Amino acid sequence: MQGLGLLLCALLCVGVSGKLGGRNLSPLGALTSVGGRWSQALVPRRGGGCWGIIGRGAPGGNEELRLYEKLFANYDKNTRPVIRPDDTVPVQIMLTLTNLISLNEKEETLTTNVWIKFEWVDYRLNYSNSEFEGIRSLRVPSDMVWLPDIVLENNIDGQFEIAYYANVLVYPGGAMYWLPPAIYRSTCAIEVTYFPFDWQNCSLVFQSQTYSANEVELQLSINEETARPFDEIDIDPAAFTENGEWAIRHRPAWKVLHPELGREALGFQEIRFSLIIQRKPLFYVINIIVPCVLISSLVVLVYFLPAQAGGQKCTLSISVLLAQTVFLFLIAQKIPETSLSVPLIGKYLMFVMGVATLIVMNCVIVLNVSLRTPNTHCMSEQLKHVFLEVLPRYLGSALEPTGDPWAAPPTRRRSSFAIMLKAEEYILKKPRSEILFERQGQRHGLNRTPACGEKQPPPPACCAAPEIRACVEACNFITETMREQNASSAEMENWVLVGKVIDKLCFCAAILLFTIGTLGIFLMGHFNQVPDNPFPLQPDP
Repeated sequence: MQGLGLLLCALLCVGVSGKLGGRNLSPLGALTSVGGRWSQALVPRRGGGCWGIIGRGAPGGNEELRLYEKLFANYDKNTRPVIRPDDTVPVQIMLTLTNLISLNEKEETLTTNVWIKFEWVDYRLNYSNSEFEGIRSLRVPSDMVWLPDIVLENNIDGQFEIAYYANVLVYPGGAMYWLPPAIYRSTCAIEVTYFPFDWQNCSLVFQSQTYSANEVELQLSINEETARPFDEIDIDPAAFTENGEWAIRHRPAWKVLHPELGREALGFQEIRFSLIIQRKPLFYVINIIVPCVLISSLVVLVYFLPAQAGGQKCTLSISVLLAQTVFLFLIAQKIPETSLSVPLIGKYLMFVMGVATLIVMNCVIVLNVSLRTPNTHCMSEQLKHVFLEVLPRYLGSALEPTGDPWAAPPTRRRSSFAIMLKAEEYILKKPRSEILFERQGQRHGLNRTPACGEKQPPPPACCAAPEIRACVEACNFITETMREQNASSAEMENWVLVGKVIDKLCFCAAILLFTIGTLGIFLMGHFNQVPDNPFPLQPDP
């Protein structure tokens, strides 16, 4: 409605004056259109509130409008800005990174927020700013000029175009300047070997979608200060937002050609912008590595349990195995499903699971050795020498001597009921014959009368009463039985001591293996640093 009112006001003013600027104008001829734009401007009159019309050559006219009409009078945006078909259009490209949004390792996708600068020369839009009152640049919609049609080749979501088509700046001489913003989701092959102490090489590859190198030559933008191409991605410190997980180490840029395939292969030209980013491992150290190491170290505590507590040892070891399986599942959800390499933290978990499995096997072996008895196993002298004399000295745990197994047992409070049972068993088994005792007495001269003055020896036990002889023999039998029991107990204690020695030997081996393995695996990640020159064979831009 406002435009219609302005139009009616202009027609009314034209009808009243009849002339403007010394020219006769009709109401319909006062406004003409070139390319859909008004060729004459409506301006307020100085002497009143009515609107007037100023022609294209009138003083105070819109010079940008006149320049626009001049440039786009016969312009065709569908043809290349070249004089001859064999000519090539040089297009300079520069990438400015404003935000490294994320790197999805599972999907192998890099998301970035960038500004892309395109510069080329269109001779058809050449003008001199002195002819148009010093106009330095003209802003025109991007859909009205020829564009080099350069897209991100390695995008992952099928969005080849940019996010917003900004205006194109036209400078004197036909220089074109286009700076559109874009949010790109590009592919990035993830190398998980040193996760979470890894660094990745992610590239953004730009190509012309419809033009070959014979038609459009891609170049890196020239630095006006050094007169050399920008061989890296530009980062504006004022606009750049630092990523909390990744740190940018290198950002080279170069042009890739394939001259070995001939001139036709120049159509494969591309501009490659690479981001060498290194992971900040603090998050994974606190949330995965430290808990994993602490839980894994619990498996060594099984050696502080008694050698006979095999069930408790196995329970603790299997619990640690289950906890490590949970950590391995969490890591599998983070990294891509690839069989090319195993992540560093995965190697560590597999290593600790192997150590825990060996400890469970050791617990079973120690329990088997500790529960052996003389009825099932006989300990050799070599075994006693190695496990009860040699190894304890080297392990710093010399065992107390067990003493002579045939020596009298220490005084203990034992039940007399067991002794009575042994004596009764002996009496029942022993034959009682008085003839036997008489013949034995005659055989040994027990009936001989001692001479005068000769000291009579005490009567032998065989001459004693049968009850006394039975008690003596029962005591001898009990003594032999107790000696056998003490020897059996000493043998069983020796097997327990052998189990303890094996337990301590495996404890030292597990501590050594766990420490060396943990330090070795994580030092591999520590020394996995980004090289100073990640692309030694990179061509000069």
